[in-house]
Amino acid sequence: MTNTQQVRSYERSLERSRQSMTRADRPASFHLGGREWDLLDEVFAPVYSPSTGVALHLLGLDDPSARPACQGSFLEIGCGTGVIAVTAALTGCVPVVASDINPRAVENTSVNAARHGVGDRVGTVHSDLFGGLDAGERFDTVFWSSNYVLGPDEYEYRSVHERAYVDAGYQAHRRYLEQAPGRTTDTGRALLHFSSRGDLRLLSRLAEESGRELRTLRTCQVREGEYGDDLVDHMLLQIVPTAA
Repeated sequence: MTNTQQVRSYERSLERSRQSMTRADRPASFHLGGREWDLLDEVFAPVYSPSTGVALHLLGLDDPSARPACQGSFLEIGCGTGVIAVTAALTGCVPVVASDINPRAVENTSVNAARHGVGDRVGTVHSDLFGGLDAGERFDTVFWSSNYVLGPDEYEYRSVHERAYVDAGYQAHRRYLEQAPGRTTDTGRALLHFSSRGDLRLLSRLAEESGRELRTLRTCQVREGEYGDDLVDHMLLQIVPTAA
């Protein structure tokens, strides 16, 4: 991706963030993965982006006959409406912890966990990545469907909602690469949903600098009409300490 394309990409994503909060057709609920979900104001809306549905697919949570990529205890970073965390709980993951930097997203996940009868299995925490978790908490699966669009290092967010769309200087990605493997159990996995709309070359460099290796577990292509009918590659990456 050229620098000009990169600038257009992040500016376009920020505009999508602003529009998704104010458009007149923003629903109070939506259908995804065979279920109905509540959508609160100021929370990332899966109806305007394919990423949540793609994440369900990459994790194998959209097909009852598939073997899910997440098992045992499950931590989701950036839970949004809670679709991934709640579905993980419904497929047998326990316990499930859903974390988000947006307090409204934390509330939204709790609402949807109660709606689907797993409020006792899905805990929520208001947190910037792992900052709100207890130091000793470990999970069999740690997952983040990331804000893979790269923003300028110096960009200052105008709302917490923008953080769901753009990562300034990949600061959050660097911290996730460094910290996520340390939040897994001995046999656990740290997973990242990324996209060709992000800067994979930079992500790989950050992983190397952090002493991490990226392994591609699953991929799929999605035609995203808002981007000139481009075929966008999505991938589920495992983050592994280089020594391993």
